[in-house]
Parts: sequence; structure tokens; C-alpha cells
Amino acid sequence: MNVSRRRLLAAGSTCLAGAVAAPFVARAADAQWTYKYANNLPETHPMNVRAREMAAAIKRETGGRFDLQIFPSSQLGSDTDTLSQVRSGGVEFFTLSGLILSTLVLPASINGMGFAFPNYDAVWKAMDGDLGAYVRAQIEKANLDVMEKIWDNGFRQTTTSTKPIVSPDDLRGFKIRVPPSPLWTSMFEAFGASPTSINFNEVYSALQTKIVDGQENPLAIISTAKLYEVQKYCSLTNHMWDGFWFLANRRAWQALPDDVRAIVAKYVNAAAVKEREDVAKLNASLQQDLTAKGLVFNQPDPAPFRDKLRSAGFYTQWKAKYGEEAWSILEKSVGKLA
Repeated sequence: MNVSRRRLLAAGSTCLAGAVAAPFVARAADAQWTYKYANNLPETHPMNVRAREMAAAIKRETGGRFDLQIFPSSQLGSDTDTLSQVRSGGVEFFTLSGLILSTLVLPASINGMGFAFPNYDAVWKAMDGDLGAYVRAQIEKANLDVMEKIWDNGFRQTTTSTKPIVSPDDLRGFKIRVPPSPLWTSMFEAFGASPTSINFNEVYSALQTKIVDGQENPLAIISTAKLYEVQKYCSLTNHMWDGFWFLANRRAWQALPDDVRAIVAKYVNAAAVKEREDVAKLNASLQQDLTAKGLVFNQPDPAPFRDKLRSAGFYTQWKAKYGEEAWSILEKSVGKLA
């Protein structure tokens, strides 16, 4: 009797434990794959707005099997730190500027060639066409996977706390923050400036403490990162176009079944196209908004800047670094540079 009772109590305890544990097991099993997606932009930037929509759509269409967790504002580390993590598998997805990715994959920076692209039509023709395909092939050689559509960061503008940039001479001796990328550094050195490489999460404080007197970024970032609080002038130099490649750790990406990969890629690429439209709309209104917040705007003629880079040997130098194939693909899109 005692044995039967003990067995009954044990069985009852097991059932009770199972009943208590069941909801937790069910919740844990909701997602078979929980992947991290890191980026360096504020939550309010169109990239993160569209990323949240994208994550919800992926979760819905996979029936909850795939959960994409978003970490904006460099929460998981600086650009260079997070690039190391996505390569090692500590982070599964990361959007990174091609110009910073160039520290690992040199041709990834070619879209940022100084004063190359005249407008967005030329950008998308190149990046959704031959130039983008070429760069993606080079990225994949570095053991990373990359989505087809590049996200828009925008044409970059120059802000300063001291004076507007009207001509190339205004850059001589100018202390300017640049991302950790050889292309940026060499371009501003060609103008006679003093570029300093600083990760984006440290830019505001570097401007505030006068480590540097200026920086360059698209208007959307100048706005969402509140750089207007520590800068006075904004010169619409349009000196580079920059975009974000959506990178994936290869082991993590290949570990997904084909159907899940197809769903993730579909929504990531669709979100990139929507984000491009958002940035275009944002740029149309941002100058007025930033003027109201105290930034003083001017629009210099790009021709003298391009001529200065040509005479300084900047284009010839980078043509040699990228090689004939990459350079010819670029010039097919933008015309003769070197």
C-alpha cells in the first residue's frame, strides 16, 4: 500500500512538474532559431523602423520558427568589434558600411569613391547592377554571406563647428572625424585635411570635446544622432555615397533550411528597398528641420573638389588598388574619373 502510494505521489509530482514546466518549454520551442541583428544606427532611423517590420514579417511567415532580435545603436560593440563578432558567429547579422567593411574586403569601399556618383539614379543603377554584383562576390570570398540589396546610408555631407566648407582650400588643416577606413583617410589627406578615425558611437563626444572640429555623414544620421547640437555649419558636399551591406555569418546562414533562408532574404531585401524610399523622403525635409535647429547650410560646387582629387593623384592611386576590373565597372556607371 505504501509502495503504491509512493508511486502514485511520485507520478503525481511528475505530472505536476510537467504541467508547470510545459508553458516554459512551449515558449522556448516557439523559435527554432533566434538570431541577433546588430547595427550602429539610432532606433528612430528608417533602417531600424523597417528592420522591426521585417523581423515581425519573418516571424509571422515562418510560423514563429525564426526570431530576429534587433540591437541598434552599437549595443553589441563598435563597428570593428561587431564585424569581428559576425565573422566568428557571436552575432549572426550585421549591417555595415562598405567603406568600413573595406578593412576586410577592399573592393567593398568602391561605392564611396570621392565625388563619383552625381545622383541616386546613378547609385542604384550601379549597386543593383554590375558594381553591386562585383562587390558581393568579393565579400563572399571573405567567408561572409551578403544579401542582394544594399541599404541606403545616403550622400555624405560635411559639418563643422568653425566655418562652412566652400572650396577645397577650406579643408586644408581641418580636423575632421572619419570612419576607420583607408578610403576616407586618403581622400581627406588629398585635400590637405587632418582626418582622425573614430568609431561612430564616439562621434558626438569627440565633437563636443573638440577632439575634432567636424565630421561627415548623411543628413538622416546628422539628425537622428543629434549632431546638430555640437556643430554649426553643414556644407552639402555630397562627396561620397555610402550604403550598408546586410552581412550574415556563413555558418549561421547555411544552418537554416532553404525555406527559412528564402523567407529571411525576401523580407530583408524588401526592407532595404523601403528604407531607401524612407531616406529619400527624409532627406527632402531634413534640411528645413535642421535649419530650424540651428545648422547653417551652404552648397559648394563639386567640380573644384573633383579636380583637386584628380590633380592630387587620388583617383590614380585607388584605381591601382582596386584593379582594372573593378575600376572599369565603376567608370561604366559614373564616367571617366582617372
